[in-house]
Amino acid sequence: MKILVVSHTEHYIDRKGIVYGWGATVKELDAVAERFGEVVHIACLHKTNNIPPSALPYTGNVQFVPIPPFGGSGFRNKLRIITSAISNLRIIRRELKRADVFQFRAPTSIGLYVIPYLTFFTEKNGWYKYAGNWMQDNPPLSYRLQRWMLRNLQSRKVTINGRWNNQPAKCITFENPCLTEDDRQDGLRVLQTKDYSKALRICFVGRMDAEKGVYDIVDAIKNSKYKFDSIDFIGDGPELSKLKEYAADNDVVANFHGSLSRIQVFEIYRQSHMILLPSKSEGFPKVIAEAANFGCIPVVSDVSSIGQYINETNGFLWNAKKSSFTVYFNSLNIGDATSLKAKALMAHEMAKSFTYNNYLGKLESEMLNG
Repeated sequence: MKILVVSHTEHYIDRKGIVYGWGATVKELDAVAERFGEVVHIACLHKTNNIPPSALPYTGNVQFVPIPPFGGSGFRNKLRIITSAISNLRIIRRELKRADVFQFRAPTSIGLYVIPYLTFFTEKNGWYKYAGNWMQDNPPLSYRLQRWMLRNLQSRKVTINGRWNNQPAKCITFENPCLTEDDRQDGLRVLQTKDYSKALRICFVGRMDAEKGVYDIVDAIKNSKYKFDSIDFIGDGPELSKLKEYAADNDVVANFHGSLSRIQVFEIYRQSHMILLPSKSEGFPKVIAEAANFGCIPVVSDVSSIGQYINETNGFLWNAKKSSFTVYFNSLNIGDATSLKAKALMAHEMAKSFTYNNYLGKLESEMLNG
């Protein structure tokens, strides 16, 4: 079987001609290709030699088909979304003819014309993946339009984060995969020996901007009644320099690692006791499941589907409407090692839903044979 995937995932080519893509997507598509035969991935190629550590080369039967990057801030970048439409649709049309089934990954700016094209101009079997917050009250206009089209304009299946009241039959709840069976065993070994009675180590993994709650984390750490062993910020973003200054101005000593490889991130999970993610909006971030697998207790915001997986038994769930993150974090009883260990064990159990085996089984039963 040949599966065509169309996405906005960033790709790069090194001096040896090896293609690298965002690690999480690469590992997912490698697993899909191993299970089902072949994947063709149409996605963005960035012309730079500065390949981020989080990028990985494909190891499976995945063919990468490049299109120019699109979107971003500024009039010229937004205009490129329109001017590249005909060329992009020509490539999609060509690859559709050769594929058995397709998957389009939304929301992304080209979805404004790709979703209508796939709806009205092909009868090929396929489905859509909506990776954002399906129930977001006030999404950006582009996201709102794509969500409306997926709900009302077309009839193919849509995979979404979480389970919701009055969920249309075509909307299928899917957990995004991020863990192998070896990861699960490794995580259990780490968790069994992890000590929660000493000063805790905290981590954050994600984009460095206010929407992800990074400044809230600094404020919470500054005002906490507990002392922490270390605070690790992993990721890059437009406000990294500003965040470093903000932490220094507030006398919060933190380690800023920038972008790291999956192996390096997992090593920090092994050493950490909690992951903080007070985001304003999310789907369900894979980092929650990854960290929980290694005994990092989630302290996360109650947005989108996160509260359907995280509760008082396996983590801490912050409701931004009730208090600031600083007030909430300071109210937590994180000095009870026995209670924390119990939460960590339950968090590890929760993470089993996010394995590649679980994902591939659902893909086969719900999408390819459903």
